[in-house]
Amino acid sequence: MFIQIFSTGGTIDKVYFDALSDFQIGDPMAEDILQQARVGFEYAIESLTRKDSLELTDADRDLIHAKVAACPYEHILITHGTDTMTVTGAALADIDNKVIVLTGAMQPARFRDTDASFNLGLAIGALNCLPHGVYVAMSGKVFPVDQVRKNRLAGRFEGH
Repeated sequence: MFIQIFSTGGTIDKVYFDALSDFQIGDPMAEDILQQARVGFEYAIESLTRKDSLELTDADRDLIHAKVAACPYEHILITHGTDTMTVTGAALADIDNKVIVLTGAMQPARFRDTDASFNLGLAIGALNCLPHGVYVAMSGKVFPVDQVRKNRLAGRFEGH
C-alpha cells in the first residue's frame, strides 16, 4: 500500500517561539513521526498550505480537493488543523474511489504530551481497513466525516 499524505498545517505542525504563544506552522511533522515509527509502507508527503485551520479559505479547500482528486493513489491521509477539519472533509465527499482520512492533533507534535503520533497511527490503521469514503481519525476513534464534531470543552472529537 502506498499512502499519499497531504499536509495543510494546523496544530500538529505548529512551532511555538515564546511564552506568549507566538507560533508559526513549521514543516510537516508526519515525516518525523513515520521515520521514528519505522513504518513498513511507502508514502509521500506534500505540503499544500501552512495555515491554522481557522485561516483556511475556500480557495485553499479547492486546492486540497484538486490535489486529492488528481492523486493517482487510493489511500490519502490529510494532516489538518482540528477546528475546521470536518469542513474540509465535507468538501472532499464527492471524490470517489479513494479512502481519505483526516487527522491532526490537539497539541503540537513537537510537544512531549502530544496526541499527534497516536492520531497519525490511528489514521494509517484506518486507511488499511476502511472502504472508500472520507473519515476523521481523532481521539482514538474513526468517524465518517459527516458524523463527527469537535468538543472543545472536552478536548476531543465525538460522534453526533
